Amino acid sequence: MIYYLQGLTMGLAYVAPIGLQNLFVINTALTQRKHRVFLTALIVIFFDVTLALACFFGVGAIMKQSELLEMAVLLIGSIIVIMIGLSLVKSKDTVDNSTNVNVSILKVISTACVVTWFNPQALIDGSMMLGAFKATLPAGQDLSFILGVASASCGWFLGISAIISLFSTKLTDKVLRVINIVCGVVIIIYGAKLGYSFITMLLK
Repeated sequence: MIYYLQGLTMGLAYVAPIGLQNLFVINTALTQRKHRVFLTALIVIFFDVTLALACFFGVGAIMKQSELLEMAVLLIGSIIVIMIGLSLVKSKDTVDNSTNVNVSILKVISTACVVTWFNPQALIDGSMMLGAFKATLPAGQDLSFILGVASASCGWFLGISAIISLFSTKLTDKVLRVINIVCGVVIIIYGAKLGYSFITMLLK
């Protein structure tokens, strides 16, 4: 259960900061009917979870074959994760109502796919973060951790869709700022954990 919870908190901290996926879901929730809002959320969840699985099992499995590679990814991953956290703490995102969400379902699918799978930064960050964490997990705990990550994606996108549909007038720039600060701090803590794992391996 502890590794599921780690995956859940790591997943929430990674998915919650306001990015392209979140902005699209938020703007859809602000302007569309509920059935369209939740359908959009499910489409985004599908691509988000499949990317997480690819990063976790792909890069993580390769790392298991080489201790030197594992150490390198832990070090680089730690630096990248901490930088992501710091950038979130410093960011000043705003609610963007200019995104066009009145599009066909096929367009929603293609947009979600491109934003997720063809985003080099998402691929690099996801690979380094999830791949590095896979290297620190005890044997047999991989599934628990990645289930936590997937649960975070499902809970977050469905949750914000429901909440924003109900309380659209309450969503302000200040709320987004608080979300980013909290998530940034959590991600920095996890980045420090990766750095600690690297130092432990280095001193063995």
